[in-house]
Amino acid sequence: MCESRPSITDAFTSFLNKINNQVDALYILGDLFEYWIGDDSKQHKNVIEALKELTDRHIQVFLMHGNRDFLIGSGFEKKTGAVLLNDLTLIEIYGKKVLLCHGDILCTDDIEYQSFRKKIRSESWKNEFLKKSLFERIAVANEFRKESELNKKNKSQEIMDVNNDEVNRTLIRFNYPDFFIHGHTHRPYCHSITLDGRQMQRIVLGDWYEQGSYLILNAQGIEIHQV
Repeated sequence: MCESRPSITDAFTSFLNKINNQVDALYILGDLFEYWIGDDSKQHKNVIEALKELTDRHIQVFLMHGNRDFLIGSGFEKKTGAVLLNDLTLIEIYGKKVLLCHGDILCTDDIEYQSFRKKIRSESWKNEFLKKSLFERIAVANEFRKESELNKKNKSQEIMDVNNDEVNRTLIRFNYPDFFIHGHTHRPYCHSITLDGRQMQRIVLGDWYEQGSYLILNAQGIEIHQV
């Protein structure tokens, strides 16, 4: 969500409000926000309120950090009732093993980005950043966004996509889950994978920049829906 795209934010809050009580849980796999400067900010009150209304109806909400909102913390959990998940979390739904991931850790060909990610995810960097004023934090976040857009123009799509060997290593590490679901790359697709004689699916989520989409996993399998 981003203040510059109010129509998308409205679509998302409307989506949350329409979730009925037959839904057991909602999983959000990172980059819910274009940037998050700390739980003490006043950002996105409408989204926070909509998430809180959802959890108040006893529908669980699980949230994973993305590369843009990795500073979401316990304060956000308390405001919304959502629960933060580790990046790479294995769950079981209707007897199916489902591995959840934001996706950026799979893009190992982008060495420059991985180095930057390691730096800003360190506790020392986060602590120093959160000591700054809200005004200073917004300025830093906007500068990061500008640099990110510039870097994208100078990199090939292949470098910014997942590394298939890293995907396979991850699937083996988590004992061949039925589904591997992630976002980040903005390349929505359902990939069929055969690895060591096992059949799996890697499902890449779409972004919510121009339109919305979501997955439903039920006893019949996975369904992809557009908003």
